[in-house]
Amino acid sequence: MTINNKPFARQAVLMLCLLVASIGAKAQSAEKEIIDAMNNSALEWNKGHLDTFVSLYDPSATMMYPTGPVGMTGITDLYKKSYFKPDGMPKQNLRYFDLKVRMLGTDYALVTGGFTLYGNNLPERSGRYSLVCIHTKTGWKILHDHSS
Repeated sequence: MTINNKPFARQAVLMLCLLVASIGAKAQSAEKEIIDAMNNSALEWNKGHLDTFVSLYDPSATMMYPTGPVGMTGITDLYKKSYFKPDGMPKQNLRYFDLKVRMLGTDYALVTGGFTLYGNNLPERSGRYSLVCIHTKTGWKILHDHSS
């Protein structure tokens, strides 16, 4: 098909360029929102606000265990029992590094990176993770967590 109407062709190309630019801007905005949410969750962890930290997870979220996926009760129990003291403070501080966001459409993203637990005269521990995130009415949430 040939378009002989040059003004129409120019307008179509312009519209296509604007659409591509809009999609790119939305992806950059989503990436920033996700990275900001992850960094804020680490700050909440470090303050001892476990409930706020786990609020980054969608209520239907799962986490991969060696025995298979568990839901929010298992996720919260893991953090309470393994990473927090009875007084509600974390055994060690948390920081993320090497965060990468790969959009999987407009409402889903794959987030990869690393974490380090440090401080309180304990050996530093680091690991890697991959998260599937979903965009909800209340922002980006973790739908699935596979950390090691």
